This record gives sequence, C-alpha cells and structure tokens, in this order.
Amino acid sequence: MRPSRRAPDELRPVTLERGVVKYAEGSCLVKFGDTHVLVTATLEDRLPPWLKGQGRGWVTAEYGMLPRATSERTRREASAGKQSGRTVEIQRLIGRSLRTIVDLEALGERQITVDCDVLQADGGTRTASITGAWVALADCINWMKARNMLKANVLRDNVAAISCGIFNGTPVLDLDYAEDSEAETDANFVMTGDGRIIEVQGTAEREPFTQDEFLKLIALAQKGIARLVDLQKLAVA
Repeated sequence: MRPSRRAPDELRPVTLERGVVKYAEGSCLVKFGDTHVLVTATLEDRLPPWLKGQGRGWVTAEYGMLPRATSERTRREASAGKQSGRTVEIQRLIGRSLRTIVDLEALGERQITVDCDVLQADGGTRTASITGAWVALADCINWMKARNMLKANVLRDNVAAISCGIFNGTPVLDLDYAEDSEAETDANFVMTGDGRIIEVQGTAEREPFTQDEFLKLIALAQKGIARLVDLQKLAVA
C-alpha cells in the first residue's frame, strides 16, 4: 500500500491555475498534491549575446525554492552567493524541455524567461515545474498573438513531466516525498503531447532495476503524462 493510499497508476490531485500574477505575460500556479509551484513567463526584447543577429529567439528558465517550502528552513541561495548544483540542473532541464517544442525562428529575436518558484515541496518539484511552465509559456505566446507580434505558430506541441519509481517492489506513478525518500528506484520522464520522449532521468537507489521494470515505469509515465496534457489543454482552452 502506498502511504497516500493511491493506486500504483494514480496521480496526486493536479490543478493548473492560470493568470495568477498581474504583471507577467503568462503565469500558472501548478499543484501536484502538496507540491505547489508558481510559474511566470516573461517576454523580453533582449537575447543572449551569442544569439544576436541569428533571426531566432530563446526560451530559458530559472528555478528556486522558498526558504520554508520544506519542513525546515533552507537558506536562500542568493544569500549564499551561488546556486546549488541541484538548482542549476533543474533549471537547465526546464529550459531545454520547453525549447524542444518551441519554433525559435517563429518566435523572432525575443527571449521568454520562465521562472519557477517552489512555494511548497512534497516531491516532484521539477516535474510540476515543467508541466506548469508549459501553461505559462502558452499564455505568454497567446499574449503575443493578441498583439499581432507573431506571424506563425510558435508552440509545436505540449510538454509535461512526471516522476515514477519502484516503491516496496511495485512500480508507481507520481511519487510524493514519503515515497521518493524510500524508493528503491526513482525516475523522471519528460514527454511531448504526442508521447515522444524529451528526457529520462532514472536512478537505482538500492537495488539495480531490470529492463522489464524500466518498461513498466515508461508505461506508467506515458499514462500519467497523457492525463497531464489533457489538463493542460483544458487549462488553456
């Protein structure tokens, strides 16, 4: 039995609330159970220096956790003077996941920066961030369309992410912290709306996992991401 009493293939309750920040071109408050992430998308007319003059845009991301997003206060990384390796890894994952489904040429010489701030963490903050980031990005692009700033479709597909793992010998979907901290194997999957894989991160925490177990995790991820994509489509409809 899972600590949450969910079925092995059952997501936590997921909500995607749009338009939660007044000034941002796009925003989304995403909740995967008790993991809550505020995502904003900001349009800028500047580009990284190495991209200037190339006729295409850029999508990048930043990620951070509030000091009391967890059971004990964590020091702000700004006060430490540098980001942790975990933070850098996650924000790079978010940025490249979004870029795979964006037509950067159609975006033009502009940059969209997606900020993911974890308000409350109970496992799966990176997967919730990616799922909510797509909604904020879609809203930003719709904001641009409403002002005739785009001449072609920029978003080529949805993108969503979910965690899976092996807990007490059973492959399960969408791990919360209680499961993630005790899982024999945990993995994160990022996929497009049509089921193509963008990134897989999988680690055996105790015993190595088999190919058959890995295929079961992929099948769970595909099912979970299909549900998340449906929720994204409902959110932006």
